[in-house]
Formats: sequence, C-alpha cells, structure tokens
Amino acid sequence: MSRRITAAEITSRKGAAFPVVTAYDAPFARCAQAAGIDVILVGDSLGMVVLGYESTTAVELADMVRHGAAAARGAQSAHVIVDLPFATYEASDELAIASSGELVKRGGASSVKLEGGTSAASRIRAIVGAGIPVCAHLGVLPQTASLGSGFRLRRERDRLLRDADAVAEAGAFAVVLEMVEDGIAAEITRRIAIPTIGIGSGPHCDGQVLVLHDVLGLYPDSPPFAKQYATLGAAATEALSAYAADVRSRAFPAARQTAAHEGNGYRP
Repeated sequence: MSRRITAAEITSRKGAAFPVVTAYDAPFARCAQAAGIDVILVGDSLGMVVLGYESTTAVELADMVRHGAAAARGAQSAHVIVDLPFATYEASDELAIASSGELVKRGGASSVKLEGGTSAASRIRAIVGAGIPVCAHLGVLPQTASLGSGFRLRRERDRLLRDADAVAEAGAFAVVLEMVEDGIAAEITRRIAIPTIGIGSGPHCDGQVLVLHDVLGLYPDSPPFAKQYATLGAAATEALSAYAADVRSRAFPAARQTAAHEGNGYRP
C-alpha cells in the first residue's frame, strides 16, 4: 500500500493550484485517485447527495465513520479529509477530540474538517493538540446556514479576515472557503500561510473542491458555481431502462449470462 499524502504536504502546496473532490465510497474514491486527485473530502454533503436528507444536519458521526472508512479503502494513498458532522464538536474541546478520534481510528480519516472561524479556534487548537490535523471551513457553513444566514455569498470582509487569522493561528493546515466573494477570498489567500481551498469562491484560492455528484452529473440540484464534466445520471437511467426492457422481453439473461458460464469477478 502506498504512503498517504500528509497534512504537512498539503500545507506545502501553498501557492499551487491543486484539485480536491468529495467521495463517499470506495469505487468513486478509487476513481478520484486514479485520476490524479490525491486529496479527497468525505463531506457531510453525503447527507443530501447519498442519503437523501434535505440538509447536512441529520448526518450522524456513524455515517461519517462508515463512509470515511470506505473512501479510505478505495483510495489508499490519497489524503482523506472527513467532516465532523453537526453537534459532534461544538459543545466542548473534549467532545471535539473524541469525535475526531473516532474518525481517525474507525473512519479512515487522515484529517478532520470542522466549520467556524474565531468561534471554532479553541476546538481546532484542541484537536491539533491531540495530534489530529484539522482543515477549517469558512464562509457559508452548511451545517447551520439553513438555520440562520442562509446560502448566500459572504461579503463580510473584516469578519472573514478575523476568522481566517484565527483558524490559521489555531493550527489548521488548510481552510475551505465556501461562497466567499472573489476579492475577499483572494485577500485571505494572500494573507494566511496555509492553503485555501475554494468552492464557489473564485479563481484565486490555492485549491478548488467540488462535490463529486455535481462533477459527474449525478445530482439534480447542483449549485450555480459547480461545473458538470459528465452526465452519468442520464447515462445510468438509460442503462437501467435498457436492462429493464431486456428482462421484460426475456432477452436477459442470455445463455452466456447463466451460472454455467462462471468467470472471474463472480460475487456471491
């Protein structure tokens, strides 16, 4: 098994342009790594794009453990960032450390990600102090956006700069900037020594991240800042329709698809 990319190596990419993509299972994580993407985010966005919830708030720590471990098994040399879901770190440093430990011990995490700026600095510092690398997340905070400020472009320059300084000083190795105004995202990127990873925050961030289901055309409600590189949802529907038609017409299974024609790759 190849050695995993470390958090320190990601920090050293400051000033470089590097891709990050979400993945929530072994097959797609394997595809990402084969494509040369060596930083994978197991985001709590899985609540919507995989589990069918309306928001991320319903995601449990057990969900992140299961999906993080699956992604880590699929991409054995990529750095796997796993989200701390809502209500698993906010209450205390002790809870944050315990939840992070679960993601590392059982969830395959190379590092963890949490939302918040100055308010989350003590949590970041505590988790890093326990030996677990932390990626911060500023701008739109999906876990609480639907409860308050909503999913709108963030333009509060002074607050965002304070938050960026706080997470960098607390020891985060990188920070995701979600839906931050382009100019402010550029200023943050120049200001702090750790890499910024943008999503809907313009071209000046060090790295960029997109949700895999948006990239591949598997999710019907992609945000306007996403770019679709394939239409796998339509292709999957077409393939399944062809399969259903073959079953109804008894064209499937043909003789070569019976158990008498066993081959490699049989799954009981």
